[in-house]
Amino acid sequence: MSRTTLSPKFQIVIPKEVRESLKLQPGTTFDVLEHDGRIELLPVRSSKQMRGFLRGIDTSVPRERDRV
Repeated sequence: MSRTTLSPKFQIVIPKEVRESLKLQPGTTFDVLEHDGRIELLPVRSSKQMRGFLRGIDTSVPRERDRV
């Protein structure tokens, strides 16, 4: 786990290992959510960037009879 500090200008730095792991670039836009007393930053991805991200997902899930 990484730790960062909120600056007097209410800014934070995303630690290098997190930036590299998520392949974040300068100018990346985030959706900011408050949930259960925590802050979540969700990078906004274009549809072009999202293409193929579910490749290889396991689709063998139990289904209800009326949904098959």
